[in-house]
Amino acid sequence: MKVNNRNYPETKNTIIGICMDGTSYPYYEAAKEVMPNLQRFIKKGDMGMVKSVIPSFTNPNNMAIVTGVPPIENGICGNFYWDKDLHEEVMMNDPKYLKVPTILGTLSQNGRKVAVVTAKDKLRKMLAYNLNGICFSAEFANQATMKEHGIENVEQGLMGKERPGIYDPDISVYCIEAGVKLLQKEHFDVMYLTTTDFVQHKYAPGDPEANDFLSKIDYWLGELDKLGALIGVTADHGMQAKTNEEGAPKIQFIEELLNEQGIKSRVILPIADPYVVHHGALGGYGTLYLEDRLQLNRAKNYLLNLDGIETVLTNEEAAKKYELPADRIGDLVVLSDASTTIGRTPDWHDLDKVKVGLRSHGSENSQVVPMIFNKKLNPIYSAKLASGKVRNFDLFDFLSNGF
Repeated sequence: MKVNNRNYPETKNTIIGICMDGTSYPYYEAAKEVMPNLQRFIKKGDMGMVKSVIPSFTNPNNMAIVTGVPPIENGICGNFYWDKDLHEEVMMNDPKYLKVPTILGTLSQNGRKVAVVTAKDKLRKMLAYNLNGICFSAEFANQATMKEHGIENVEQGLMGKERPGIYDPDISVYCIEAGVKLLQKEHFDVMYLTTTDFVQHKYAPGDPEANDFLSKIDYWLGELDKLGALIGVTADHGMQAKTNEEGAPKIQFIEELLNEQGIKSRVILPIADPYVVHHGALGGYGTLYLEDRLQLNRAKNYLLNLDGIETVLTNEEAAKKYELPADRIGDLVVLSDASTTIGRTPDWHDLDKVKVGLRSHGSENSQVVPMIFNKKLNPIYSAKLASGKVRNFDLFDFLSNGF
């Protein structure tokens, strides 16, 4: 079966793609003593480092993974974007913004049995696009219905317990556990499980809280493995501390700074979403629209001279370099360095939620993530994984063709 010019043949075993939101390799390395199952995957299966899409945010990467193509093809380049026709900032959580079909939806329409569980409900509608199967969020597991989600009575009938809150680390554990419970109940050909990164936003690799969280994830990875599934674990992005020497958030409020220079602009921060406790809408990527495009070069040069601003590209440059849809990014695209975030104005952000220890993502510094398989890949795909040229959105290609 071809989807977006890539082939996804039927497999004997269930294939399970897992996106561990915000989990760069240092988290696994620091937790290796409490993750025996993942360590076994790495030693007896296969592992390589791959690149996520830019911006290294949740929606663009999840939708790249489930379409097998980058944002320039699938259309999803952020959690928010500026709709030029509506003249307003809109959240890109509706499947109408997708420009291509998903692997999950297409396979489900062609005889494959598919199940999807996401921690955050913001992803659910797009993941469920044309899906003839199960798709629900752990966040609203209590609201799942047969008509909309392909399943009902999740809390008592499937899980035997209530869902945790969205800011509880166990919401992601619940997501992976749900995959186990579904597969124990009946056979699925394809599954996709995607977590949330609250833990990674709050805790660094090796912190006791991070290791405790990952040990629980590891248990359920082991249970999936026992069920005979082919498992591929990757991430949508990594995570870094975005603080100064005093531990306070390091932010460049570029909309305010440009306005002070007489360069009127509107900055869009595609990390913005309903879960502001995570990051205060502060990340390493922003796109801006200039009131006067004749000031393009002046704005670009000014921004490049700001401490912590690493890359500034024009619309055309960014679309080419990062494979982004030109009609959904601004006149300039701005990326920060590893320790800096990009803001609009101090008043626009709720900074009380991120006073200390801000950790975030979005730029190239959060782009490299692991891809781990529980079984050994065939020689062709093992060599591909070792090449350093693989992308996280190659996950289902590897699961479908790599064994």
